[in-house]
Amino acid sequence: MLRPSRLEVRARHAVLMLAVAMLAAGCAAADKTATTSASASNSSSSSSSGMSGMDMGASSSSSNSNISVNGIKPVPSQLLATSTWQGMSIEARTMTPAPFVIYNGSSEQVVKPGPKTSFHLMVMLNDAHTGVAIPYATVWATITKDGKVIFDERQWPMISAFMGPHYGNNVELPGPGTYQLSLLISPPVSARHVEYQNVWLKPHRVTATFHWSPA
Repeated sequence: MLRPSRLEVRARHAVLMLAVAMLAAGCAAADKTATTSASASNSSSSSSSGMSGMDMGASSSSSNSNISVNGIKPVPSQLLATSTWQGMSIEARTMTPAPFVIYNGSSEQVVKPGPKTSFHLMVMLNDAHTGVAIPYATVWATITKDGKVIFDERQWPMISAFMGPHYGNNVELPGPGTYQLSLLISPPVSARHVEYQNVWLKPHRVTATFHWSPA
């Protein structure tokens, strides 16, 4: 029986080492993929539960009581109205009157709530399928009572660490009672990917009735 030459032995050894290396790399890649998927899943779950805690109001905000960004903590909000327009989820919420800063690229204007401010009105526009916020739109809010206009102003495009991108402004109401809210949503002015080519091309109005009582 012929013994393999040194060259053949080295060649076989090299092939064996290559196979082991490929197997190890495959295992490592699979482990990395599994870890990434689990991490993404955990992150998504944590984010969802955090937002749910915010949305449910004061009774369920205790889970977020230790969260803060630059010393600012989340404030519970309450739902006023919801609607869907061509796959756009429209949600109006209120929260405690809040100061905010209008920045135009070179200067800042601080807007502070007055002593008679009733609440901070927030309007969220999101893709109803993905939950992704929709920017570059224009939102105008009108609140009436018994046919009389109480509030009629634009909603500023805003960013928030806890509520995400939205359109907001502070609102002053004369007192408790039943009010009518009208939101005029103008189409987003931006370049669009083709999935948004044929939607949100004309202004859309959302109306709702709500009862407000000061805390």
